[in-house]
Amino acid sequence: MKVLSIFGTRPEAIKMAPLVRQLELTPTVHSLVCVTGQHRQMLDQVTALFDLRVDHDLDVMVPDQTLNGLFGRAVHRLDAVLAAESPDLVLVHGDTTTACAASIASFHRRIPVGHVEAGLRTGDLSQPFPEEMNRRVIDSMSQWLFAPTAQSAANLARESLSGRVYVTGNTVIDALAWTCDILAPGSQHSLVLENKYPWLEPQKRLILVTGHRRENFGSGFDNVCAALATLAKRDDVQIVYPVHLNPKVREIVMSRLSGLSSVRLIDPLAYLDFVWFMQRADIILTDSGGVQEEAPYLGKPVLVMREVTERPEAVQAGTVVLVGTDPDRICYEVSHLLDDAEHHAVFCRRINPYGDGKASVRIVSALLGEPVREFLPDQQRA
Repeated sequence: MKVLSIFGTRPEAIKMAPLVRQLELTPTVHSLVCVTGQHRQMLDQVTALFDLRVDHDLDVMVPDQTLNGLFGRAVHRLDAVLAAESPDLVLVHGDTTTACAASIASFHRRIPVGHVEAGLRTGDLSQPFPEEMNRRVIDSMSQWLFAPTAQSAANLARESLSGRVYVTGNTVIDALAWTCDILAPGSQHSLVLENKYPWLEPQKRLILVTGHRRENFGSGFDNVCAALATLAKRDDVQIVYPVHLNPKVREIVMSRLSGLSSVRLIDPLAYLDFVWFMQRADIILTDSGGVQEEAPYLGKPVLVMREVTERPEAVQAGTVVLVGTDPDRICYEVSHLLDDAEHHAVFCRRINPYGDGKASVRIVSALLGEPVREFLPDQQRA
């Protein structure tokens, strides 16, 4: 079986890396990797960390691109790869423009599609944008639907899709578990990172921040920065913010937060570095989807700067709270976690609902027609 895995962004690469490694270990599978080259620097860091061999690099990015321009270039260049390789199966991940373009290009050539991380829904096409629409389109065309949770599988069942659904857990937990192993205390990687960031202040509580969602551009990021500036007045916190490379994010963040002594604005972190920071954080403030899955596995409280989430399981489990971008709400929830030890501890004891580190094994077994013991959340505790 020839399997072509297609991805373009760093989050996709992280979540596909353990699956690609599992495919490469399977004698009956000829595994190929195609990247579209979004988030170039961050993508290259992930492929190097996981030692992924890239067979096709399409390098689709251009300055000031539009979503339609990116989509069109991706479909055109992916079509040439599909024609040259004639894979038996195409694997895509998640909700990106790359994944949607790859699914449509494969569908037009009658090549079966497997969707990793299928079935996530907010029910609102505008949040997240355009990811909610992308997921629905991909799921409608996929022959294999690898849902990370039972709730995601239930979403697919309600839509009466034709693909075969498997509850596998999320491959991001596979990647995270592997990364945590190489970051074990006293390991070479851990010691290197401790020396790399000497400006961390261990006597202070660490708030780790990430943000990049389109729906927060403009007033949303203004509000987030206002909240962070208020929190930075506390003498017991250090805020570390790896600022996304998107100019619409950087312009606001840099202008509003530069020069605050308790705020460290840094460039985006390599995945290994980011996991190391997550391990040390007291609170994580984010609008990212993947962090909502990773942080509960590490036993870290997560405040999500969005009004809705396609990952409701952690909210229901009590490890994640949706705070939106209202500055008062953000400050209240962060302060509550910082000032109430019992409240903070409750967030760190919950069951992690997203995986047990075996999602990639389940997916490959399903593709080979072997029995699959589906993921149950009580198999893994944070």
